[in-house]
Amino acid sequence: MSLDLQKRDPIPELSLVRAMAIIGVLSVHSTSFATVEMVNSNYFFLYNFFNIFMKIGTTTFIFVSSFVLFYNYYSRPLDKQLLASFYKKRLLYIIIPYLVFSLFYFTISHYLYYSDRSLSTEIHLFIDKILTGKAYTHLYFVFINIQFYLMFPFFLWLMKKYSRTVIWAVPAGFVLQWGFILLNKYGLETPVANRGSWSFSYFSYYLLGAALGIYYPKLKAWIIIARNHATAVRIVTWTVLWTCWIAAGLTHAYLYYETRLNRAAYNTTLFDFVWNVHGILTTIVLLQLAFILSSKLPKVLSGLIARLGVLSFGVYLIHPFFLLIYRQHPLDTGTAWLLHLWYLGGFFIALVASWIVVGFFARYVPFNWIAFGNLPKKQNRPLQPVQPESRLES
Repeated sequence: MSLDLQKRDPIPELSLVRAMAIIGVLSVHSTSFATVEMVNSNYFFLYNFFNIFMKIGTTTFIFVSSFVLFYNYYSRPLDKQLLASFYKKRLLYIIIPYLVFSLFYFTISHYLYYSDRSLSTEIHLFIDKILTGKAYTHLYFVFINIQFYLMFPFFLWLMKKYSRTVIWAVPAGFVLQWGFILLNKYGLETPVANRGSWSFSYFSYYLLGAALGIYYPKLKAWIIIARNHATAVRIVTWTVLWTCWIAAGLTHAYLYYETRLNRAAYNTTLFDFVWNVHGILTTIVLLQLAFILSSKLPKVLSGLIARLGVLSFGVYLIHPFFLLIYRQHPLDTGTAWLLHLWYLGGFFIALVASWIVVGFFARYVPFNWIAFGNLPKKQNRPLQPVQPESRLES
């Protein structure tokens, strides 16, 4: 399959994919307490559903990150200048914000829970946590992306030099990921601790993103659901894809529902498998949905959602802070509907407060990249094309 080596056109719909992914992250995090505390509620199935079916954010962000990198870099010469630019951007817009927020959350945790620890103990713990992505529960995502950035030049060189490897990227991703998972579970005397903080646990998403990023110009007629793309084979393919996605997502939610409510016991590998199927199918479905939304929604609304996507990395970094504050003031009531509103309020507080803060930094605060990465300077017009690599591939 020949590839177009000309400069690629921007894909503004990716901002909508990022927006849906951050909504998924917020849904999971805002319902995490409810899945424990509302087990006896008649509406527990809803909390469980939004906590598990929406467990699509991290894996989608990983896919988009890889898609953008290979989409932008594959057609460019791999030389010292490109590598220097690539790693400079990762340092400024990924690693520095990661360190800043690691220190931010570690300091908060110290004053809330560990104020009796000595300074020397805290320094050693902090260094250990930033080197393992554990300074706060959500920062593992940035940590695993940093790992992939270290490997990215090798994969880019390999796929450029041996173009046929692109065809095998997707199966290779599953082999690497599941080889790591199964080796860790069955083959090692001492399994790797904190497996989810290592990029090999997500290689199917990385290499799917790589393959689609490279072949996107050739495959977009299959990806974009539109009347002028419709053929009998494509319609069947789209129908099967969405049916399998819904089935995988519901199965994923059901497994957790039975485990949490009825104490059912399943092999952990089954959870890994179902989540992998659910997550992989979600990446394609959200990409398709983004194109549908961009063409069907009013421009003002699609532009608003796209803006959330552009700011999604900053929202991802700061939203647990607002959830932490919100949860310091639990609702003391036996009235069920007030409790439901309180949990719903956590989602909206995390979304709106984070959006406002990151948007304010983007507009008015100089050197905002130190905290939030590469933020846009001005409000984008609805779905105005933005070169994807100019934004953080979060």
